[in-house]
Amino acid sequence: MNPRVLIATVWGLAVTAALVLLPLALRDRLPDPEATHWGPDGVANGSMPFTASVVVGVLLWVVPWLAGLAFAVPGRALDRRLGRTYWCGALAFTSVFALGIRLTTLLANLDAPDWTHARLSGWHVIALVLAAAAAAVVAGYLGRGEPDQPRPEGERPPRLRLRAGERTVWVGHVSNPWLVAVTGVAVAVIGVLAVLRLIGVIPGAAAGTALPALALVLVAGVMTAAVTVRVSDDGVAIGFGPLGWPVRRIRLSQIVSAYPEVRHPSQVGGWGFRGLPGSATIMLRGGDCLIIRYRSGGQLAISIDDAARGASLINALIAERVEP
Repeated sequence: MNPRVLIATVWGLAVTAALVLLPLALRDRLPDPEATHWGPDGVANGSMPFTASVVVGVLLWVVPWLAGLAFAVPGRALDRRLGRTYWCGALAFTSVFALGIRLTTLLANLDAPDWTHARLSGWHVIALVLAAAAAAVVAGYLGRGEPDQPRPEGERPPRLRLRAGERTVWVGHVSNPWLVAVTGVAVAVIGVLAVLRLIGVIPGAAAGTALPALALVLVAGVMTAAVTVRVSDDGVAIGFGPLGWPVRRIRLSQIVSAYPEVRHPSQVGGWGFRGLPGSATIMLRGGDCLIIRYRSGGQLAISIDDAARGASLINALIAERVEP
């Protein structure tokens, strides 16, 4: 068994035990029901029976923990360094967040005559999020492991043969039907809410709260539902969304080589935009990816159809039209 999986298993059991045993040990000093939600002023405005509160607190941790183990045990989640970083960081964040939520809830309710007297300051929430984020950074750094194996020395990247003066263009495209579906749902919901607001079925305040969130989902969905890559004498152009806009352009002079490689979302931390500048991934589906290596030492991976042909053309253009 991978040592990270073993550590995560033991840690997960310990967190689960703490989430169950700690409230049970303090039960005599807690109101029933207990406060579980507070307004901006720190005054409790929601409650839950003691047993339900314990169950919800455990599920908040157990569900993502078991999902993380399910991804790691049989699959490829820990094959690459970036995937290991995200996996360890996500589990650390979730565990600290779940423990913090339960601890702050218990402290707010401790010795309160009833749930309406429980108070929780806003700074507790901010401190909790910062602590969980710090735990994620530390765990991701410690669990990232060794760098990925470099490509064998002497291996020549694929390259097309171009005739003198020949102008060649390659275009690759990929889309994620699930993201397209989410975008479509967001459009439909925004339309329904707008109509209901116009005819007065729902108040303006409710619509004003929901519409910005749905609009954000819509924009994110449009931007990440599809990617188009165009390779030509002008360099590499990466267009986002169904209209291929906005466009990110990479000059050939910035690229040292390109090659195809099979990668999966579990290896890079999921779908969408992953990584940091200098080592980023645009992952819309598992499978063929176009890997662009920069002269600065970084790289960009893009999940795209027919990645081998795109890499071959990039290398040919670099060899015959950029390099002396």
